[in-house]
Amino acid sequence: MSKKVLHTKLCDILGIEYPIILAGMGSVSGAELVAGVSNAGGLGVLGASVWSLEEMREEIRKVKSLTDRPFGVDLLFPEMAELPRPSETATITASAVRSLLPKEQVEFVEKLKAEWGVPQVEVEIKMPTIMRPRESAEMLFEENVPFFVSGLGFPEWLEPDAHAHGMKMIHLVGNVRNARRAAQAGADIIVAQGTEAGGHTGRIGTFALVPQVVDAVHPVPVVAAGGIGDGRGLAAALALGACGALIGTRFVATYESREYEFQKQKIVAASEEDTRVTRIYSGKTLRAINNKLIDAWDKSGVPTLPMPLQSLLTMELLEGLLQAGMTDYLSGLAGQVSGMITEVKSAAQVTEEIVGEAIEILKDRLPAEVKIGS
Repeated sequence: MSKKVLHTKLCDILGIEYPIILAGMGSVSGAELVAGVSNAGGLGVLGASVWSLEEMREEIRKVKSLTDRPFGVDLLFPEMAELPRPSETATITASAVRSLLPKEQVEFVEKLKAEWGVPQVEVEIKMPTIMRPRESAEMLFEENVPFFVSGLGFPEWLEPDAHAHGMKMIHLVGNVRNARRAAQAGADIIVAQGTEAGGHTGRIGTFALVPQVVDAVHPVPVVAAGGIGDGRGLAAALALGACGALIGTRFVATYESREYEFQKQKIVAASEEDTRVTRIYSGKTLRAINNKLIDAWDKSGVPTLPMPLQSLLTMELLEGLLQAGMTDYLSGLAGQVSGMITEVKSAAQVTEEIVGEAIEILKDRLPAEVKIGS
């Protein structure tokens, strides 16, 4: 059987076989999934925003032990509220931080725990990379990571040093304004992500956003994201002017993904209408599969806190729900593409199926079904 060929300029830039990038999804995109996608011909990306610096270093080295192919690391650089903490490096408890947070939100979380019978748990917090941006960047240089993905926020200060170290910069954007800003700052690749995407996301649909970003930043290469989970989506992205696709939710439902099994099965069972955008997890808008916790918070009218305070506020509640097996109150981040995912597969199988279907559409189906002429 001959090797599939689906090659765009993205493949040349990244040194990969197929124009597919794994979304760097928190701790879900661990070393195993990254290596699975890279070994299958795409670009695996570690989601390192929730790890400590040393945890990130360990994962980077683990990726290198599992694949000799290109990979990247995704970090978040949002504007954040000042975090009350004793030092930049201390390990502290969530309850210690919670004692410094606004009374209204703390009392509401405690009320939910009492009403639902959620066990009290103590969670230790290691200062994650999201709170140590410059040290995180330095570690990427030390570990010779070839590609950096900014999944949220725009670290303009990082561009000169990254390029000086031979690192290429990939920026996710949700509107044309930020796409232009990224291009002017020297981004090597821009990912235009539509609101259909899981995780942190904006307000504009993929089909409207991608061609506008392509036009705005030409000749900077653009990758499409949001609502892409099969070969039809990849073919559509190429038709919109993108040179590839960044895919998240479809890879969450894989064997190599570190998502909890019950979360994977929620994606498999979900319809296109079962996700919603909420601020209750991080303080910023993100899309997740709906659950009883999201419903309760939205109905309460209690405002969420800015990032990262909201995640610190809810950390013990979420851990307690998890330990108690109260999965109706929990769900992972996922996009509207969940409705087309019907089973958990390997990362390699997902990649091969997306590529194979896209080739079939572009090579056979469209020419057979669409008559073109003057």
